[in-house]
Amino acid sequence: MIQNQLQNRLENPNAAVAPIRAGASVRFEGVVKDFAGHRALADFDLTLHAGEFVALLGPSGSGKTTALRVLAGLESTDAGTIRIDGTDVSTLPTSRRDLGMVFQSYSLFPHLSAGENVEFGLRMRKVRGEERRARAAAALALVGLDAHYDRFAHQLSGGQQQRVALARALVTEPRVLLLDEPLSALDAQVRVALREEIRRIQTELGITTLFVTHDQDEALAVADRVAVMRDGSIEQIGAPEELYTRPASSFIADFVGLSNRLVGVVRHGFAQVQGVALPLVDPSQADGPVSVSVRPEDLEFSAAGAPGVVLSSSFHGSLRRTKVRLGDGTALVVQHGARLHPSAGERVTVRFTGAPVSVDPISAPA
Repeated sequence: MIQNQLQNRLENPNAAVAPIRAGASVRFEGVVKDFAGHRALADFDLTLHAGEFVALLGPSGSGKTTALRVLAGLESTDAGTIRIDGTDVSTLPTSRRDLGMVFQSYSLFPHLSAGENVEFGLRMRKVRGEERRARAAAALALVGLDAHYDRFAHQLSGGQQQRVALARALVTEPRVLLLDEPLSALDAQVRVALREEIRRIQTELGITTLFVTHDQDEALAVADRVAVMRDGSIEQIGAPEELYTRPASSFIADFVGLSNRLVGVVRHGFAQVQGVALPLVDPSQADGPVSVSVRPEDLEFSAAGAPGVVLSSSFHGSLRRTKVRLGDGTALVVQHGARLHPSAGERVTVRFTGAPVSVDPISAPA
């Protein structure tokens, strides 16, 4: 199938490419995993639809890699079931789950060429030599390494080695592709290029993909949906835009993007903060004192607003982030165009744009 897909793409480079297969559905149902008394997964539920690209995002120890490893069969489950296309695979060995896996370490055999590394899984499946070589060559071409079939690992860059690892995972045409922080060992420019390649290939092949990362930019850039994990469970799952613009909690707001945290109070469906009434992401929030999360881009410099003094300003390419201390001591980060360059000590006025904010209740002291 990979060979046919590649041939179609070479013959019709500008045509829309339909996925070569429908992909498989994956379902975690109440999965529990304990390690020496620590609950790594707590009644974990997650569904990946056929052909969907889902990213697991979260801090270290949140359970995201454990979820991938129990799906892969590299770790057993203590409770719950895992289904692929409706079939319970919880007790099946890895070799019988029909998965492709790419890890942070490239794990290439140094004594084999790139092509021979890609052929390895086919060799284990007793695929004959001529077909094996043709399929390996097609997989390498799919990741842009068709001219590197005979090169050894030490002759390849880190990005090229990871592409070989990706081709090796795809060549057996698995039902599900698992990616465990495959880009974290690469430099920034290569990482961005390769994540775009992974998304392109995943779309072309129509393969259901679970991608584990701690990098929010990666997750938001490539995934159809992002599941943010905390303490072995999913705190919120949704499209990247939904998680960013409508975070369910301050934890999500802080972890997915940058946020300013301010003290305010909810009254009648609005957050009152710095003398301004801001709409709520969740209008059903009960009245009372709250911690308010405000995105840096939801603040701007204006002639009217809260006066403050610039503490610092940092350049981020097409934008700048400027830290300002308001008159009551509150520190805010304002995101704005790069052409505006405030200087430390400069007096400015900061205005809220009125975008909806997420809040967390503040408990009264005992």
